[in-house]
Amino acid sequence: MYGLFGNMQAQPGQREALLGHLLHAAALLRDLDGCYHYVVGSDPHDPNGIWISEVWRTPEDHQGSLTHPAIQQLISVARPLIAAMPQRFEYTPLGGKGLPE
Repeated sequence: MYGLFGNMQAQPGQREALLGHLLHAAALLRDLDGCYHYVVGSDPHDPNGIWISEVWRTPEDHQGSLTHPAIQQLISVARPLIAAMPQRFEYTPLGGKGLPE
């Protein structure tokens, strides 16, 4: 499996709009083969902060999702709302509730 965990900063005053786009992405990914987990959250200590956690079957499944037309359109709309992406961590998920064995 392939995991990503990171955060981003919304443009000031745009966090709710950006969260809406990211939650729409989560809905699009719900039935996408290879996506096991995609969770979006707001940072309780930063009014512009957003956290995202992802688990994919493979890195290739993650890369392939970025070529999906609906995801590409969503990225183009959401990108201007992002001020920065200061942290991104890759990891290898080994198991847990909700993940395949």
